Amino acid sequence: MTDRVERALERIGRLDPELCAFAEVWDEEARARARSVDRRLPLAGMPFAVKGPAGIRSYAAQRLVAAGAVPVGSTAVPGPGTYWQTWGRGRHGRTVNPYRADRTPGGSSAGSAVAVAAGMVPLATGSDGAGSVRIPAAWCGVFGLKTTNGLLPSPDRTGLASAGVLTRSAAEARAYLDHVLDAPRPAPPPLALPLPAVFSADLGFARTEPEVAAVVRAAVERLVAAGVVQLLSDRTPFTLLDPREAWLSVRGGAAADAEGAGRAAGVRAENVRRLDGLFAGAELLLTPVTPNRPHGHEGPGEAYSTALTWAFNLSGHPAASVPAGFTADGCPVGLQLVARRGADVRLVEMAVAAESAVIRVRP
Repeated sequence: MTDRVERALERIGRLDPELCAFAEVWDEEARARARSVDRRLPLAGMPFAVKGPAGIRSYAAQRLVAAGAVPVGSTAVPGPGTYWQTWGRGRHGRTVNPYRADRTPGGSSAGSAVAVAAGMVPLATGSDGAGSVRIPAAWCGVFGLKTTNGLLPSPDRTGLASAGVLTRSAAEARAYLDHVLDAPRPAPPPLALPLPAVFSADLGFARTEPEVAAVVRAAVERLVAAGVVQLLSDRTPFTLLDPREAWLSVRGGAAADAEGAGRAAGVRAENVRRLDGLFAGAELLLTPVTPNRPHGHEGPGEAYSTALTWAFNLSGHPAASVPAGFTADGCPVGLQLVARRGADVRLVEMAVAAESAVIRVRP
């Protein structure tokens, strides 16, 4: 049970001074837990990391510990003054993208994504209120899942944030869902391929960079060629109303004015109506995770990296990021998979089916 934890701690000690993924590392506590863990538990001895200083108290972390997994540390989250919440402040300094140190890893689950991408841990917890799991997963080239809003307990009173997980592959995320759900769930029925799907590069409002759109479109074409998805033909592209003001209004809570709250409710309801209509005939909605590539540490400028993710925090749908490829300058790009509310287990299985056809090695 101790070997896996020792390997994780060795990699953290060797790689973290450069990547700055961890805020704290619990070396001795992890070793002691690994020595004493019940070997009969399903996740006995599996090292994992938790998001931020309060991550060990999260519902998901406690369920993983109960299954025998060993927390080895807390990962970096944005520090004071990081308005865009796009990089973490680790114990050694600013968290950097493992592919390009001059770029952000995304946030706010920044350190969790970097720790998984660098192989320091096989799994890290996250939380996602606007894209905080999916964006760093996309920009660090790993798998990230935002669960259906309300599926797992969350301290976020607005209801926008839900628990999530980051792993090297979708298959590795199965263990997370297996052990954090309240009760054992029946195994999902085998997937009938191809899966009916709809693709949108911009959801009708986002200013997606042409190269990012091209990388994701090529990934979708590989899914079609592999028989994983079948794109539903429709002369009218699928669109949503831009959720920006609605998300900001909901996040503002009581501080939001009545007129703004009314507009937000209208946008939210209309987008839910459109998504319900889409999922009446499709299994998946496919989009880029972000409209932009990883930006520099100074911030994204006027771009909203959340433009294609936060609609699903408002609607509550589960969504995942699968590595789609790289831009010419070596930046990872993510493909977002969105499914029906409550279809989290099935979404992970669909992501597993997609990964082998989608993932491309770094150029």
